[in-house]
Amino acid sequence: MYERELAFAHTLADRAAEVAMGFYQGGFDVHLKQDSTPVTEADLAVEAMVRSRLAEEFPNDAILGEEQGAAGSGARVWVVDPIDGTKNFAAGIQIWATLLALVVDGTPVVGVVGAPALGERYGAAAGSGATLNGEPIHVSDRATVVESLVCHASIGDWRTGPHAAGFERLTGTAARTRGFGDFWGHVLVARGAAEVMVEASLHTWDWAAPAAVLREAGGTVTQIDGSPLAHGGSVLSTNGSVHDEVLGMFASASTH
Repeated sequence: MYERELAFAHTLADRAAEVAMGFYQGGFDVHLKQDSTPVTEADLAVEAMVRSRLAEEFPNDAILGEEQGAAGSGARVWVVDPIDGTKNFAAGIQIWATLLALVVDGTPVVGVVGAPALGERYGAAAGSGATLNGEPIHVSDRATVVESLVCHASIGDWRTGPHAAGFERLTGTAARTRGFGDFWGHVLVARGAAEVMVEASLHTWDWAAPAAVLREAGGTVTQIDGSPLAHGGSVLSTNGSVHDEVLGMFASASTH
């Protein structure tokens, strides 16, 4: 149903890779935004390119971007994070990506995750399955947390607060834990390399594209209380088989 949009998102990711890798392999300035998070010339250049191309190809669609905010209105919204993992990008760490998604009536229906420094490109459209570098991917069939690899972002997000006990229970039960932050933990779940990825708080541009890929790969993604994803809310991506078990860990911990 969304073949045209998916194909176009891949062409955007191709160009975004060229732009971003030009900076990544060369040089660039880093500035701090008002929220104290970094932004580079690559972030700004990639988002400007995406907005320009979208205005030409889908002029009636709205756009939501990390750097320039929202433009337009309607049921169809393209969501872009030009460089997800800006701190990694600035430090020369390869785990960063351009995230592109089409959200229709609040649901991500197309997602492309382009990670050129890793040589990885994930894509998905509703009803068409998910791919990594053009090959189909699917979540794992591990059925319990005790068998699972659990990924997470910064430990600092989980040391205190209402979810600290649930996170301790989850990571203490898991077979393995690794701090694969940003987009990568979510797509590792999508391709069956991990079973759980959990983050305390993400913006829509951080989760829209990975969520589309994860769902088409057979996984489940919600907030850690089981509610639908929301801007600024938590994100729990799983292979589906362990989702209820993980939700239960957070729920039971929060009641004690």
